[in-house]
Amino acid sequence: MSLRGGRSGPRGAAYVTGAGPDEVPEAVLSHAFVRGEPWALEATYERWSPLVYTVALRTLRDAEDAQDVTQEVFLSAWRGRGGYRPEVRPLPAWLTGITRNVVYDRLSARTRDHRLRERAVVHHVADDEQAVADSVADAVTDTLVVADLLEHLEQPRRTVVELAFFSGLSHGEICASTGLPLGTVKSHIRRGLTQLRDHLGVDDVAP
Repeated sequence: MSLRGGRSGPRGAAYVTGAGPDEVPEAVLSHAFVRGEPWALEATYERWSPLVYTVALRTLRDAEDAQDVTQEVFLSAWRGRGGYRPEVRPLPAWLTGITRNVVYDRLSARTRDHRLRERAVVHHVADDEQAVADSVADAVTDTLVVADLLEHLEQPRRTVVELAFFSGLSHGEICASTGLPLGTVKSHIRRGLTQLRDHLGVDDVAP
């Protein structure tokens, strides 16, 4: 099945449930996805591929890479669906976690490629160019450290913080993605930052 396509929607979902992809209850869709029902893959892609693409694009800053990541995320999710537990984590949160891992792989690959090119011309690289290369590597490392710390946050707080800071979504976009009220989203962000501050040993974190 090709995942890159138009917005025609999963006919299978309508046939099986009597509803379009956006109308199928998330619990029904999640369990159908785990069972491996083909219409559930298409419905899941139809509903959450824009979220996955947005998360990837805002981190990678490259539309083609973001499209490739979106494809890879859903293929990886489908192949690994046996390890997904709907009762433990919402499907969009699980997809966001896979997206984060795939994006980090892309960032790491970029850094490796950069270092290989850097070694090839090491005697011709100016000091300011070397500083840029080092800053890229540091940024990737910092991102991975924070990602590891996020594992200490409970759900749905972890998902809210991921969407706010890794994906750059606004409060309104997070509300639309998670179904949480605005006040709850803001509370999770504030308390999540406090928890991250405690784990990092930082004295102050901006509200």
